[in-house]
Amino acid sequence: MTNGRQSIYSFDKMSIEDAPTKPQSQDRSNLVAYWSVPLLDGAHTVEFEHGTTTGKRVLRLDGKEVLRKDWMFKLVGDIQFTLGAQQAKCELRVDPKSPFSFRYSLIVDGKPAEKFTEKLLEAIKSWSVVDNGKRYGVVFAKHTLEIWVNGQTVDVDRDFVEGGSEMKFKLDDFEATIRSQTNSANKEIVYNLFVGNHLILDDNNNYNNVL
Repeated sequence: MTNGRQSIYSFDKMSIEDAPTKPQSQDRSNLVAYWSVPLLDGAHTVEFEHGTTTGKRVLRLDGKEVLRKDWMFKLVGDIQFTLGAQQAKCELRVDPKSPFSFRYSLIVDGKPAEKFTEKLLEAIKSWSVVDNGKRYGVVFAKHTLEIWVNGQTVDVDRDFVEGGSEMKFKLDDFEATIRSQTNSANKEIVYNLFVGNHLILDDNNNYNNVL
């Protein structure tokens, strides 16, 4: 078993600017905003097209068109939708910036996208495991004690052990264990992932490319 250093999700700080450059893989003539939003089940993309003459609005989630209005009299306003398996509540805001330009912002579960990501990183531990060319993205949610593998929740056997607890689950034919221990110095709970007898390094410190 080898340690994988690939990121589980990606979050680009540039993605929350008013009018970021459109992704190279897309060809959207009216694309004005693009975000990559990390959630427990993976990264989700939000694309927004806005015709400032006709009021046209097109919203795509993960590349799939979910809203299209080819003409609107009102050029500003909000769009509400949910994202991902956890049904995160999102609001895309279109606000005037100057007489001839607009500001586009994304709110996720009541927080600006960047702040939401920061809070999420505090609430999870993430690891990447690669074996025989197959990659497993493991995410542990500290508040709910859920474990996600490649975007799906998995069954977990939980046991209390001396000094902490163990949460056992499967990565196909491999047994994986997340062990928790309390740091005696600062009372912080530390979580480590073991696959077989191998300690897997976490990805959380790599801020721009985690989750």
